[in-house]
Amino acid sequence: MKQGYGFRTWQTKFGRTVKKGEKAIWIIAPAPRRRKLEQVKLDPETRLPVIGEDGETVMEEKEVIIPRYKAVPVFDVSQTEGRELPDIAVDELTGDVARYRDFLAALEKVSPFPISFVAIPGARHGYCVYASRCIVVDEGMSELQTLKTTIHEIAHAKLHDTNIDTPADNQVWIDRQTKEVQAESIAYTVCQHYGLDTSEYSFGYVAGWSSGRPLPELKSSLEVIRRTAAEIINGVDRYFAELRIEQEAGEHPEFAA
Repeated sequence: MKQGYGFRTWQTKFGRTVKKGEKAIWIIAPAPRRRKLEQVKLDPETRLPVIGEDGETVMEEKEVIIPRYKAVPVFDVSQTEGRELPDIAVDELTGDVARYRDFLAALEKVSPFPISFVAIPGARHGYCVYASRCIVVDEGMSELQTLKTTIHEIAHAKLHDTNIDTPADNQVWIDRQTKEVQAESIAYTVCQHYGLDTSEYSFGYVAGWSSGRPLPELKSSLEVIRRTAAEIINGVDRYFAELRIEQEAGEHPEFAA
């Protein structure tokens, strides 16, 4: 699987059409919904509720993003015909990330396993070793690829480490295809939350692993992806909040924006 796009995207963006009789490959993709909610207004310094002149708690309207997911049909380039294309396969993401070091430190704190950055022979970007409870990420990659891969392996560590204390009869077996779909969908979701676009890599990756999977089986992973992505996002947000408090207290002036 090189790269997956929807039926109309192939037409409008690439001038290609899906061949007659081709069946879509279903992947799991975020479909966040924005909603305005009334919340208690907090003092930016004390983080306590603001009290108005009438003695009542002041409320304010805020827009929040509610994580949602859906199964999306895509087609591989081999399933299309039309205008010739350059090679659109993406083997590695490129690009820098604002506050990259802080982001990486947050992920290291969120990870259930310690993370090592070493040169990995071959094409692998990273891997998770459950027996020794460690994550290894290839060094020398772009900042965006490094963060994406780190989140992917953290998702594996959170979801797919078999608890040796759990009786074998109670353990749920998950095949590798499902594990990879879950981990990459979580990585994509977390990156998108922070404005980091990994779609060129993640869509092809997920579509490749999900090819041939029944739709109900993919949908069963939606709650797992939502919950785990939220755990990672909340952990990263908590780290940055603590960092800002320390910065405002003058403990880490080097973090000033």
